[in-house]
Amino acid sequence: MTKVTPFLMFQGGKAEAALNFYVETVPGSRIEAIERFGAQGPGPEGTVLRAEVVLAGQPVMAHDSFVAHDFDFTPSFSFFVACDDRAEFDALFAALSEGGQVLMPPDFMAGARALAGPAIASASRGRSISHE
Repeated sequence: MTKVTPFLMFQGGKAEAALNFYVETVPGSRIEAIERFGAQGPGPEGTVLRAEVVLAGQPVMAHDSFVAHDFDFTPSFSFFVACDDRAEFDALFAALSEGGQVLMPPDFMAGARALAGPAIASASRGRSISHE
């Protein structure tokens, strides 16, 4: 059976901290497995070779790239986060935007219950999140 899973690539060894943040912040989330680079590499020892997490029921994979890239997270990839009510949205928005840069104000996307952008995983913890 073919299966498609979102895959997040981090740089600078930031995958585990970002995944822990997501799991602590988003209800119904957990880390399933983390496989780390060993002393033989090719990535820095102890960084994430492959991680499997579940974010509010959605399987996601992650990796610490050992190759430096000229790109990082962009608004072209997002997680849509459906909230039961405005209070839940406000709590998630506050947690995901703390210490980061809001890329879209909360009421930017009409009709969206909640939209959490790709930058929530970035080192700067930039966020994009919206609510109808």
